[in-house]
Amino acid sequence: MRTFNAYLTRIMGSLLALLVLCANARPGEADGPQPVNLGAAGEFVLLSKTGVTTTGTTSIVGNVGVSPAAATYNTGFGLILDASREFSTSSLVRGRIYAADYAAPTPAKMTAAVLAMEAAYTDAAGRTLPNFTELGTGNIDGKTLAPGLYKWGTSVIVPTSVTLSGGSEDVWIFQIAGDVTMGSGARVVLQGGAQVKNIFWQVAGKVVLNTTSDFKGVVLCKTLIAMKTGAVLNGRALAQTAVTLDANAITQPAMPLPRLWPRPTK
Repeated sequence: MRTFNAYLTRIMGSLLALLVLCANARPGEADGPQPVNLGAAGEFVLLSKTGVTTTGTTSIVGNVGVSPAAATYNTGFGLILDASREFSTSSLVRGRIYAADYAAPTPAKMTAAVLAMEAAYTDAAGRTLPNFTELGTGNIDGKTLAPGLYKWGTSVIVPTSVTLSGGSEDVWIFQIAGDVTMGSGARVVLQGGAQVKNIFWQVAGKVVLNTTSDFKGVVLCKTLIAMKTGAVLNGRALAQTAVTLDANAITQPAMPLPRLWPRPTK
């Protein structure tokens, strides 16, 4: 009996500690929806079903993958096939380059990554009860956006800048039925500890990052992702068609983590 009471005391102590932790959570510490689970697609900074092309001196940090297209659809990288024949390397990439026609287990790895990319797109597109609908009729230039779920039945443009303001655990999901276009030199600015890994752009049309623009977030695109000369991406470009690059700098963020409880009610 004494052993049982001691065990019960430990259990009650653990529950009390958890309740205190939840009660002390700061309002706004985890605002917005749950992050999108990228699954196996999160192993890649660039992922495409039809190919990744680059011109100029591009710099990529992270893995690049293409499937079901073959390695020949990754152009401009000067691919060097590894002795294992499972991946290639490139002077432009700090990571590995995978393709569907490389040696096993790469084909299975790439199939899983593409399926995860499609599932992540479907997840992001299927989120309901948006906090903001048709904001700015698609022109969000100069706006400061709080965490939340945003929905547009139009295209979205950022001629000069947009600011995402929130904490390190806050999440933004943008559901966009048309295209996303960043103006030349335009910027996505993060404020208040907002993290790239928690920003998701679900785009049914194409994404065009014009010259020297600075974009942040995970792009889940149904069609083309085109980065023009000198554009910078801190995030991931996951496209269900092609990714085209021109002397760009691309850096992958950390993987987002699911929350253990819903955001606090304000």
